[in-house]
Amino acid sequence: MSTITCIAAVDANWGIGRNNTLLVSIPSDMKNFRTLTSGNVIIMGRRTLESFPNGLPLKNRVNIVLSKNASPSGNGEIIVRSIEEALKEAEKYEDREIYIIGGESIYRQFLPYCTKAIITKIDHAYEADAYFPNLDRDEEWEIAEESEEQTYFDLPYTFTTYVRK
Repeated sequence: MSTITCIAAVDANWGIGRNNTLLVSIPSDMKNFRTLTSGNVIIMGRRTLESFPNGLPLKNRVNIVLSKNASPSGNGEIIVRSIEEALKEAEKYEDREIYIIGGESIYRQFLPYCTKAIITKIDHAYEADAYFPNLDRDEEWEIAEESEEQTYFDLPYTFTTYVRK
């Protein structure tokens, strides 16, 4: 099977969202997300899909949605009912990378299957109600690569790649 990678933007407390929206939208982070995930497989929860513009799947990607009760909208997403079913579906696209894109419970469920995590670390604490597991406190993970600090207006952030030890 292809590598499974988590991809997320987190704040200083590893917050990822509030009220089913991202904490902040940084254009270069969005561009990085598009570049990495285009042409590949993305796995998400139903609420993440619903948070996209008009609730539509992202273009140029295989959209796998894990949900116990959603039904396909006819817009091209693939609905699965379990982690096992999601992984089996993703295996059909062996020539593509697999990205886990959220939300919180999906990240927590799939993290044991991931060997890499691409995290945009934003040096600011927001009010969040959804979080990514703190990889800095997890002995199984280490930083493999970190970009120079960048800023969006006055907001500092880095692109950080973690790998499982």
